[in-house]
Amino acid sequence: MFEKLKALEERYEEINNKLMDPDIINDQALYTSLMKEYKNITPIIEKFREYKKAKASFDEAVELLEAGGLEKDFKEMVQLQYDESKEQEEVLTEELKILLLPKDPNDDKNVIIEIRGGAGGEEASLFANSLYRMYTMYSESKGWKIEVLSANETELGGYKEISFSIQGEGAYSRLKYESGVHRVQRVPETESQGRVHTSTVTVAVLPEADDVEFEINEATDLKIDVFRASGAGGQHINKTESAVRITYLPTGLVVECQDERSQHKNKEKALKVLRSKLYEEQQRAQETEIAAVRRSQVGTGDRSERIRTYNYPEGRVSEHRIGLTIYRLEQFLNGNMDEVIDALATADQAAKLSMQEEGNL
Repeated sequence: MFEKLKALEERYEEINNKLMDPDIINDQALYTSLMKEYKNITPIIEKFREYKKAKASFDEAVELLEAGGLEKDFKEMVQLQYDESKEQEEVLTEELKILLLPKDPNDDKNVIIEIRGGAGGEEASLFANSLYRMYTMYSESKGWKIEVLSANETELGGYKEISFSIQGEGAYSRLKYESGVHRVQRVPETESQGRVHTSTVTVAVLPEADDVEFEINEATDLKIDVFRASGAGGQHINKTESAVRITYLPTGLVVECQDERSQHKNKEKALKVLRSKLYEEQQRAQETEIAAVRRSQVGTGDRSERIRTYNYPEGRVSEHRIGLTIYRLEQFLNGNMDEVIDALATADQAAKLSMQEEGNL
């Protein structure tokens, strides 16, 4: 680990020098790439330098104690230095192990979230709206930008499905744990007997793909259809054919977008969703080649897996993947999600750390 850290520190200094080179400053693409690498390495190097200070202090204390002949007061002071620096060194070593874990290359990407009502009919659609509101409020608390890409509303104000993009630093790193089946237990507004119903909603979180990551030949790969947009109860219906449906011919994958009144904007949004779906499919194909022990990580949950239950009568949220239950349902649905997301991220790190130590990562 320390050989790797020394090499990383050398690279850090190399990049630092390059960033002051006028030729590199004028090469925007190279400069941006180096800045990104520099930013990613910086927390590791800062922690490594803290570790080296603690180790130097520990080594100094060991040397003084082994030499002997110290006065009582000075010996006590050196012993305190020994104890504190030893503890600090151990803590920093564990923190460095976590910082050196392989980083998800998608963590810094924007995301596209798709929410679909599952079992439960109208009640599932209403809860899909609740989840959309929750992610919207969470994103706003982080200063992220939200843009609806496509929405299929119901008469009662729910969503059969809705897809939207979230743009902001670290969006995928926080929201990637949300993919899966979300279960809600509550008394529907339409239920006269006061019985608790169970409904489900599926959430898919896709890293937004850059153009360079997936090449699409529009002339040969795509079939593009335009049609009139429709809305719930006849509302917001366009009289022009502005809605766009794109079929990716090699696989038959279909995406639609009708949220904008402009056909051009709808096509642009649909292509964004298509690229991200194709990128995700490519990643999933690669993941199937990885050992099952790797796929058991928290961050790679299957969409068909029930990951969380929202129980209204008890006011609780139960996160099934890590056995965590909190009794702050209202706050959670108002976007206060960090407690659960932090716990999921910690569990994911612990799983990766365990696999790294076993040589499986």
